[in-house]
Amino acid sequence: MKFEKFFIPSSEADARLEIVAAEPQHEGPYPTIIFNHGSTGRGHNKTLYSRTVCPAIVASYFTERGWMTIFPQRRGRGKSGGSYGEGLASDGSGYSCNVEITIAGFERAVEDMDAVVRHLRERPDVDQGRLTIGGVSRGGILSIAYAGMRPATFQGAINFNGGWLGRACATHEIVNPLIFERGTPSGIPTLWLHGIYDQYYRIEHCRENFERFLSAGGQGTFIAAPMGHALMFKPALWKDHLDQYMDGLSMSQKS
Repeated sequence: MKFEKFFIPSSEADARLEIVAAEPQHEGPYPTIIFNHGSTGRGHNKTLYSRTVCPAIVASYFTERGWMTIFPQRRGRGKSGGSYGEGLASDGSGYSCNVEITIAGFERAVEDMDAVVRHLRERPDVDQGRLTIGGVSRGGILSIAYAGMRPATFQGAINFNGGWLGRACATHEIVNPLIFERGTPSGIPTLWLHGIYDQYYRIEHCRENFERFLSAGGQGTFIAAPMGHALMFKPALWKDHLDQYMDGLSMSQKS
């Protein structure tokens, strides 16, 4: 596995996005997954904004299967340009519970995903017929929703502990199912991996989000694991499920 860091244009002229790519050792073109980072807790600690997020445990899993993993840092995160504007309150207290501000922050993230997909479409080392998207926390719900907002782009979508607003905001009961339902037009199988003891999203809330997603026409599998919000760092709890899911994507590609 080899890591490469570079920058791509965003929707803002002066705000480039930092990308970290983990590539398998063999030559491409590679099946490719975009893996999206989450938020920064409550959003009030600005020192967390500048951390580049590219979990080695995720990169290792996919590169060992022959997949290239793309870790985009959305605007204002990592070393990306622009301001971090994913639903922060104007008084600097952290993430806003206001529904309109929250949804506007989500839409800003969608713009960055569009920039990443444009970049991948231009890369000869990407197998254009085998694109998948995934992420953790805010990145998980973003991945499910974006796959439906841009149908016929991805084979699959993977959600680790996904949600946009945590239970500290009463409006999470409105915002999270609303965003997840945007993923229903994708027409692809999705995988939802949630921790039973997640401190941000009650497992009952996560199940309700999933059931509403299915009722609205989405497809997916829901896994509840005995872990909290750090589920992604415990592969023993999800590897078999993700193996089965990825094998299913490979079979659908061959059929």
